[in-house]
Amino acid sequence: MTRFKKNTPKIFLSFPKLAFFLLLSLTTINAFSQKTKVDDLTDEQVSAFLQKAKDSGMSEAQIEKAAIMQGYTPADVAKMRERLSTVLTNKGKMTNESDISVARKTTKTNVYSDSTNADSLKVIHKASKVFGMSMFAAGSLSFEPDLRIATPRNYQLGPDDELNIDIFGNALDNYKVKVSPEGTVRILNLSPIYVNGLTIESASERIVGRLRQLYQGINMPGSGVSAQITLGNVRSIKVTITGEVVKPGTYTVSSLATVFNALYAAGGPSENGSFRNIRVIRDNKVVRILDLYDFLLRADQKDNIRLQDQDIIRIADYETRVEIVGEVKRPMIFEVEKTETLKDVLRFAGGFTDKAYTYTIGLRRNTAKELKLLNITQDEVATFIPQRGDKYTIGEILERFENRVQINGAIFRSGEYALESGVTTVKELIKKAEGLKEDAFMNRATINRQKGDSDPLIIAFDLGKLMKGEIDDIPLKREDVIFIKSIKNLREKRLISISGEVNKQGKYDYVDGLTLADVIVLANGFNDGASYAKIELARRVKDDTLGLEPNQDVIIKSFDIDKDLKISPLDAQTIIQPFDKIYVRKAPRYVNQKTVVVEGEVKFPGAFTIKDKKQRITDLIELAGGLKDGAFAKGASFSRDSTKIAIDLSIILKNPEVKENLLLIQGDKLFIPRELETIKLTGELLNPVSVPFRSNLSIRDYVSQAGGFTENAAKRRVFVKYANGFSDRTKTFLFFTTYPKVEQGAEIIVPSVDKSVNEKLSTAEKVAILGGISSISLIVINILNALK
Repeated sequence: MTRFKKNTPKIFLSFPKLAFFLLLSLTTINAFSQKTKVDDLTDEQVSAFLQKAKDSGMSEAQIEKAAIMQGYTPADVAKMRERLSTVLTNKGKMTNESDISVARKTTKTNVYSDSTNADSLKVIHKASKVFGMSMFAAGSLSFEPDLRIATPRNYQLGPDDELNIDIFGNALDNYKVKVSPEGTVRILNLSPIYVNGLTIESASERIVGRLRQLYQGINMPGSGVSAQITLGNVRSIKVTITGEVVKPGTYTVSSLATVFNALYAAGGPSENGSFRNIRVIRDNKVVRILDLYDFLLRADQKDNIRLQDQDIIRIADYETRVEIVGEVKRPMIFEVEKTETLKDVLRFAGGFTDKAYTYTIGLRRNTAKELKLLNITQDEVATFIPQRGDKYTIGEILERFENRVQINGAIFRSGEYALESGVTTVKELIKKAEGLKEDAFMNRATINRQKGDSDPLIIAFDLGKLMKGEIDDIPLKREDVIFIKSIKNLREKRLISISGEVNKQGKYDYVDGLTLADVIVLANGFNDGASYAKIELARRVKDDTLGLEPNQDVIIKSFDIDKDLKISPLDAQTIIQPFDKIYVRKAPRYVNQKTVVVEGEVKFPGAFTIKDKKQRITDLIELAGGLKDGAFAKGASFSRDSTKIAIDLSIILKNPEVKENLLLIQGDKLFIPRELETIKLTGELLNPVSVPFRSNLSIRDYVSQAGGFTENAAKRRVFVKYANGFSDRTKTFLFFTTYPKVEQGAEIIVPSVDKSVNEKLSTAEKVAILGGISSISLIVINILNALK
């Protein structure tokens, strides 16, 4: 790897941060005595703000605070951002600090700089549409020289190059020598050997000739001693990159580095730099002119020569740039040389896309006073010479056809056809589409046609007469659309249906010749419930009204099914008509088995089948063998369709005639718990808890065991929820409160006060209510005294 570095400032403002400072630096400008409107600022003033922002030593927070104190709003900030973007676009060239964002890298590389900072810098170009600019902006791209290759044949030695001299054969030795600043190498006691500017081959001959003083006959036939001289570590050289380059300066690079290596280190051409006129100057002479387009377009590196010490690379200003937009593969800005034509520009852009409009190319050209529009035909492309500032626009072909007609509907090959010789009339087009289908509606077809003003026009014709030649054929025009309807599409869809005791109920398409037996097969036959039942057929009344009552709207037919679920051969051949509805009735006493479940404290818990429609809860208890010892009948729960139904099983068992002894239906569940010995207390209590049941305790006693009421307790709304699902609430009359009875397994629930009601009452309303209660209390006391 090769590391390129140059002296670079440690801090650069990124584009977003610079924009932020520019927006807020309005507060630091002293050129205005009062707050300036953003719309009134000139481009020069915006540029001045830019410079002020970069020179500002204030923090972002300080500048923002100052801007707010001076009355600037977020809208002003947004407008300033837009102005900044416009100025930067129009200017076309930015200073290095605003055009480049530099990010530090800590990876170690092999090219050294005069700077003492060991970190390498990664240069990111401002987003540009100039062709080639992105190559130098890509952080992953590298043109670092390969140090592992064999020494190039034309490589010239210089100071600091290291040579490996290997002696082998009858004598073994190895020498590592470095070329001195004077251009010589020294081996043991031999006099200095001058190799500066020599190639490896020439230097090897000179060194071997001198080594013969130590090793007689070395590299000569029959001597038995040989020497091989190779290049070890290469030297570093300095090259200067100047002109329109992103980071001009002097760079220390490997002596194997090429022009591309140096260009990449310097960030490539700037916004105004040429990609096609890059000169390598050596000893005040131009030794090579590099055209980067050769590499970008053809990967040709013929001019990517190896650099030498003190070489100068100069990037000239571009002379002619043109822009091409629209339907090309690379819509960008391209640099054009004097002898190149528009055809070359299209080649640079990768050619046209598939949808490009190539008949003419639009051109917007700058003149000395104003803009000018031109249209370039295809015949002129190869000879048309572009000028600086040209903007070429490649349009998109229209979504329309110059010779299309369409035909759809009851033909064998509907779709689009070319209006050409042999397909110029309706009859010819139908023949091209392989003719009409058998269900084509012959009485009428239509042509949708566009008039000259693009308004639609419908032309109707008799298709039957046209095909028989009884009327003249109709000439077609571009974009005509012919519609030929099918008879099926012009009538209600014909269906039949079957429902009831069949395996596959539903609707089926009607076909001619369909019989009753066919429909039963479509429905996958009868199910088991169809035993000894009937089939009923309902038919619409149309023309056949023989034997019908005057007010009869449908025809009803019935067919018997025998015990083997078969119908008679005569009935089976009954012809079905469109829209017939067939019902297969269920056998009179056929029902599916229905089950109920009993669980808990019974002798035989589980599922039981309902024998008849008269079975009740007590019958279910009897089927389950009765209750076990310790069963708590009063706490039994009964559910139906996932809904709990409150019953008192103890009363039902004592008197089966009560209404609570419900008739059983499919899915009923009965659960009988064991004897419950606890009481549960929940709600607005200081210590919600479960406690043992005691028959002599009241609700107040249980509440005391739970720590008493909280401040939010609604004491007059306490209610009890019993184990069997019933509930009982607290009753109040004046100052008298009657709490419900507590039973085994019950839950005492203390609700909270509805604060919303109290909040809705005003103070006057609360005082009035208290006054009314006091008056009623006095009346009651007087009545009681009178009674005494």
